[in-house]
Amino acid sequence: MRTLILLIFINLSLFSASAKKDVPLVTNEVYSNECGSCHFAYFPGLLPENSWKKLMAELENHFGDDATVDEQTFQTLTKFLNENSAEKNMNYKRSRKIVQSIPKDEVYIAISKTPYIHKKHKKIKKHLITQKEVKGLFNCTACHQSTKKAIFNDDDVDIPNYGKWED
Repeated sequence: MRTLILLIFINLSLFSASAKKDVPLVTNEVYSNECGSCHFAYFPGLLPENSWKKLMAELENHFGDDATVDEQTFQTLTKFLNENSAEKNMNYKRSRKIVQSIPKDEVYIAISKTPYIHKKHKKIKKHLITQKEVKGLFNCTACHQSTKKAIFNDDDVDIPNYGKWED
């Protein structure tokens, strides 16, 4: 009986570990609506606070677009991003790995440019990443089927015009 209970416990532990989110979900409606109106509302746990601060300070040139917002919205977004940045979520796998990959003196405003993200995608041929259905590493939802659930495991990758990713 003890063996059976132990096996059940181990199986439940393995299942819950594999279903764990890689970063915390977005819980701020203003952020979801404002940022999500133009692109996927990236999880704040994918960049450290200094990156979010720099990104918010340059909204007039947000990757080529003017993303300025009114002062109240700006304060709400900044507070949410800073309070939920990667280094404040080190108990989440991707947040921790992203923070650990960034040299102390560097600031990245693009998640797709961080050393960890580049390392995770280095085996994927460039034409698969730059094809029109994907566009670039910034477009997580093109390949990661559980992006909206904050799960980025390799088993969930389905690359357009390629299929399931087998590493």
